[in-house]
Amino acid sequence: MVQGDSVLSLFEFYNDNRAVASASIGQVYKARIRRGPQLEAAIGKSQAALWGGKIVAIKIQRPNAANAASLDMYLLRRAAEWASKFRGGDLPGIADQFGMQLFGELDYVREADNCERFRELYGDWENVQVPAACCTLTREKVLVMEWVDGVKGPWPGDAGIEMVRIGLRCSVDQLMHTGLFHADPHRGNLLKTKDGKLAFIDFGMMSDVSEEDRYGLIGLVIGLQNKDLGLVTEELLKLGFLKDTTQLDQLVPRLRDALRVSTGGSGKASDVNFGKLQGQLDDISRDNVLKFSTPPFFTVIIRSLTILEGLALSVDSNFRLVRGAYPYVLSQLLSTEGNGRSPAALQKLLVRLLTVDGKEEEIEWETLRDFLRLAQKAAKAYDPKLDETNDKKDDSRKTVELFAKFLTSNTGLFLKKPLAHELAELIDGMASTGEANLMRISRGLIRPLPGGNGPINERRMEEVQSLLSIFQSALEVDELSTSDDVLQRGRLRMKSIMELLQGLITIVNDERLLRETAPLLTEVQSVFQMVAVEVLEIRGSRAMRNILNLTPTI
Repeated sequence: MVQGDSVLSLFEFYNDNRAVASASIGQVYKARIRRGPQLEAAIGKSQAALWGGKIVAIKIQRPNAANAASLDMYLLRRAAEWASKFRGGDLPGIADQFGMQLFGELDYVREADNCERFRELYGDWENVQVPAACCTLTREKVLVMEWVDGVKGPWPGDAGIEMVRIGLRCSVDQLMHTGLFHADPHRGNLLKTKDGKLAFIDFGMMSDVSEEDRYGLIGLVIGLQNKDLGLVTEELLKLGFLKDTTQLDQLVPRLRDALRVSTGGSGKASDVNFGKLQGQLDDISRDNVLKFSTPPFFTVIIRSLTILEGLALSVDSNFRLVRGAYPYVLSQLLSTEGNGRSPAALQKLLVRLLTVDGKEEEIEWETLRDFLRLAQKAAKAYDPKLDETNDKKDDSRKTVELFAKFLTSNTGLFLKKPLAHELAELIDGMASTGEANLMRISRGLIRPLPGGNGPINERRMEEVQSLLSIFQSALEVDELSTSDDVLQRGRLRMKSIMELLQGLITIVNDERLLRETAPLLTEVQSVFQMVAVEVLEIRGSRAMRNILNLTPTI
């Protein structure tokens, strides 16, 4: 039958022409594309040269699959409309979202396009493999793509954890950057290849999530993690979970209970189980007492994360998905890659998170410090099962480096003005402290200069000192065992300082390095200039007020 068919004869089938696997709505065959004039006539010489001789997977849709799906969706939509009369939540909207996914999966031309889009985005990741789709041989009910050899999950041991970690990074990137979200990352659609890569092999259920929804969801996760009720409320309203804030006092306790149950009682967002969380949110919607509903787009994302979580737990029962993903989220938020303009939604979220009340006047130092500490973890082989790292010195140095890069990037440019303002107040406060101490020691004989001895912002001094401690630890050496090693410890500390100074000298003397670090040096110089001007303004204004007796002199 194969030899007598003009289309089937283009392929040399394996497994005695029988299917090697079953897909949800089709069957998969393994075959080699035959070279020759028949192939050139079918897809052209250039495509024939590219695909001739390649081993491919051919997915053929089952007969009447579209009819069966149409009937199922009709019944599901009617049931959703009926159920919505008795319970809350946008059930028809959720049914429609599922229908879009289902009918999208029926169109294999669309799946081939999704595959090529996904491959363009992630095919060049060193630890990810995405097969190419043969679009010239693909039709609405027949999909032809490269064959991938690999092992389906779960995968035992550290190799399994590494596969899940790669999947997490890829999912975070989909949410943060591309918006092309893989909605079905179950074990049958993910393979571990012989060279240790994670291969994606099915692209039927994909979703395009808007920039506003993506960053709104990330803001919601960060708000839950940091117990920031204001941010959580903002994002719930923005994403469509809430219509207004009239029932917020009733909803917040329910959300806290939902978080407690879904985290096994710990209440930490890092311990959340997405399957349980979805059930808890569904219970709140079902009560139909609060005006709370789960947006349709969120069901796609939560479903994908639930599937990935199930795969992770099958690899390691102690694996915590949010803890594993959170550093990658923050590293992407603080990413300095590319010189293009940051997305407006990302910029708005960062301003809200990293400045007091989102006014771009004062920096949220504690939040910034925690973000930097967690974000630098994503640069290494981070194990989501572990809470802390033991190499604090190395972490601190990477944190300092990340802070410098972020501050001089287009994304972090908004921190420049509040940073200069706070440094100016810090310098003025430190000088005022010294002047007050000097006046006290001299019993009033040594008076401060005009404009000196001003008020001290203790809170800001403490916050900045907290961040500076990270810079301090970047120079620290490991604690030595005995008191006799104090001198040695001092020598090692001085050696660390000299190494950093030597690094600066190297930059100055190396033309290439100097070009690469020029933006950083320019921004540092600019910040210092702004700080110097503002310190003079603060002290000059205070001196003028004192001269005019607008404020009492000390």
